[in-house]
Amino acid sequence: MEMNIFQIIWFVLWGVLWAVYFALDGFDLGAGSLLYFLGKDEKERRVIYQAVGPFWDGNEVWLITAGGATFAAFPTAYAVMFSALYTPLLLLLFSLIIRGVAVEYRNKHESPSWRAFWDFLFFLGSLLPALLLGVAFANIFKGVPINEKGLLQTNLLGLLNPFGLLGGLLFVFCFATHGALWVAFKASSPLSERAASLAKKTWVITLLLVIIFWAASFVTTNLWENYKKAPILAVFPLLAAICYLTVPVFLNKESYFKAWAASALTIVFFTAWGVAGLFPNILPSSIDPAYSLTIFNSSSSPLTLKIMTTVAVIFVPIVLAYTFWAYKTFSYKITEKDIAY
Repeated sequence: MEMNIFQIIWFVLWGVLWAVYFALDGFDLGAGSLLYFLGKDEKERRVIYQAVGPFWDGNEVWLITAGGATFAAFPTAYAVMFSALYTPLLLLLFSLIIRGVAVEYRNKHESPSWRAFWDFLFFLGSLLPALLLGVAFANIFKGVPINEKGLLQTNLLGLLNPFGLLGGLLFVFCFATHGALWVAFKASSPLSERAASLAKKTWVITLLLVIIFWAASFVTTNLWENYKKAPILAVFPLLAAICYLTVPVFLNKESYFKAWAASALTIVFFTAWGVAGLFPNILPSSIDPAYSLTIFNSSSSPLTLKIMTTVAVIFVPIVLAYTFWAYKTFSYKITEKDIAY
């Protein structure tokens, strides 16, 4: 089938949007999942909330953009994906809503029981999305059992297969490391040092999970086939490994922002590894490759993709500029004044 350049462009942009989302929202999901492990008292929990407060809603815009891009550029894949993965995606949506409400309502009342209630929902609304995203993307990498009509031939328990659960654990610990690094950067002593210490531990666990995940992907998925055909693609896992191995170097130097940036780049390159391995598939079928949804059989018309590309060229740099401004503006250390009641 003839390949249109705009199909390739939007496949790349689709991958970039997911990579940016994981790198940005990953740290506040990770910080929230560590609330009970790092926040030893009310003051420290408020610091964790404050560390993610100015960013979490902006970070989720990238999730909306990634979903919107899927809908506009690859509408057939979007329809089947959101049907086949309906239950985990609905749970993801509810979890993110709960987290947002918890952030906004937690300090509306001074009652300890009130704050404890919202703390639990904030923790749950941070942990579950990481787990669900990992399970969903691991299943996409593995191939989803969809038939020729795009109907899922399994249930939620079928998606919770060993490889899917491995992906969920990988996302949970990867985001936890990412979040601990951000808290180490934003907080003051002793919370900063404790977050850095925890990041060193979760870094080791994540490294082991990555090695196991990559090894399992050789057996369970076809992701490495593209790397055999085009060895130049090996630059993605290589850069992911290099960036990740620099994280403890920066941690030992107490360069917490550089450690966080290295972690973010790791997530970007790791996502690039998965997306490059998928090409040209968007939603591969584990039943029969002929049932897979690709950039060829699920994309919008060339004219639609061309118009979308023009819009993206104009507005994506604006969004990136705003994101850079927001992070630069709120990159200061959190002080007592910032968490005052």
